[in-house]
Amino acid sequence: MSHTTYPVTATAQLDPDVSRGLWLVKWFLAIPHYLILVVLWVTFAVLSVVAFISILFTGRYPRGIFDFNVGVMRWTWRVTSYAYGALSTDRYPPFTIADVPSYPAHLDVIYPEHLSRGLVLVKWWLLALPHYLVVAFFVGGGIFAADATSRDAQPLLWGGGLIGILVLVAAVVLLVTGRYPRPVFDLIIGLQRWVIRVAGYAALMTDTYPPFRLDQGGDDGAAAVHEPPAPLPDRPTTSLTAAPASSSRPPVVRYVVGGFALLVATVLAVVSAALIVADRTVPDKDGFLMTPDMTFRSDSYALTSEAIDLGTGDLGRWAPDDVFGDARLVVSPNDDGPLLFVGVAPTDRVESYLDGVARSTLLTVERVDGQNEATYRESSGGPPPAEPGRQSFWTDSAEGRGAQTISFPIESGSWTVVVMRTDGSRGVSADVQAGATLPILGWVVAVLLVGAGLFLLLGLALVITAVRSSRRARRDRSPGDGVPEPERVPAML
Repeated sequence: MSHTTYPVTATAQLDPDVSRGLWLVKWFLAIPHYLILVVLWVTFAVLSVVAFISILFTGRYPRGIFDFNVGVMRWTWRVTSYAYGALSTDRYPPFTIADVPSYPAHLDVIYPEHLSRGLVLVKWWLLALPHYLVVAFFVGGGIFAADATSRDAQPLLWGGGLIGILVLVAAVVLLVTGRYPRPVFDLIIGLQRWVIRVAGYAALMTDTYPPFRLDQGGDDGAAAVHEPPAPLPDRPTTSLTAAPASSSRPPVVRYVVGGFALLVATVLAVVSAALIVADRTVPDKDGFLMTPDMTFRSDSYALTSEAIDLGTGDLGRWAPDDVFGDARLVVSPNDDGPLLFVGVAPTDRVESYLDGVARSTLLTVERVDGQNEATYRESSGGPPPAEPGRQSFWTDSAEGRGAQTISFPIESGSWTVVVMRTDGSRGVSADVQAGATLPILGWVVAVLLVGAGLFLLLGLALVITAVRSSRRARRDRSPGDGVPEPERVPAML
């Protein structure tokens, strides 16, 4: 059996009675397909990674995954033909990944019995790069290319590429004259066919390099030549040329759910890795995650935070001791003024000490052009009744010249931080760094890794059972007991 066409084939027919105005609302009519295709293409991407690993180690593309991915491309091609990738038919696309013989758009890929284990490492990015440059000129942000070759592009009415411009020209001519210009259709399908061949190659479905050839028209350019299969021993000759190579119907739900489970597992694993790296590199030598310096000033006697309510509550009674860490404040004078005091205490004790004292309460801090801008609530009053360092209610405090540091455990309750001059006089100006240890990060990473493992097992189980189910279905359709099924070639219009 010989083939003169590329293993990835796409055909389309131009309906002679295409409506001159329906294309104006096809963007709305096709929304259900777009929503489903988003899910299918995410699954396609995840399963392609699974196929990559399989090809790398075994040289084989798992047949069930292959059939599913071809089905996703086939579904997309039907929607592309119906909507703004061609506008060649007004027949609403069916909701299936299987080939529909009666629909005027078909896509198929001949299943490769063996793929190069080394080529899979470079063909989808390095070898395909020249084609990517051509395809970028053809499609811009076109609908099919947005679904098949770009993770970030969204379906657009007109993509800005050559295909989008040609479809727009065809639509305007159709609206004015009621006829779709056949030469424009032939060119559009030829360009889309080029894109589809590159998509099939980049999706690892074939090792045959896509030709730099524009096969215009709906019948995939040069017709395929098929030699008739030899008769089976002791059985009547059966024609199999009408059956597409990927006509099996894999269990779509298991593939989709399994693909998303693998995607979730990947995301959880990546987040876990990022947290582990951050935990090893970001904290200071004492293990504290610190904020940049923030400058605060007040003309009153004290600068205070709002009440900091730490509601660990019942959680703090049963959680391990190392879940909640310590907090740290580093306060440095930003001028040559008097010595500074910094302390933290229960809010009710601070309110009692500063009752009737003029103070500034920090409300918000915004970072603008690398500088922090703070807003305060001013409270009028007089000086404090005594110097802050003489009070005994502080949970932790420090005073003196230069940077002053306090550290205290994060415990349930309401807390207030106070910065003053050691002598209790007016005018507070300081640079402040705040930070905390996050021992809970280890628990978060552990939970994420367990979740990643569970989703990985679930995804692999669903994909493996789906592949086996597809294999059994093909075996049940095998023509004859113990007789190998001849190779099937894609149906051509």
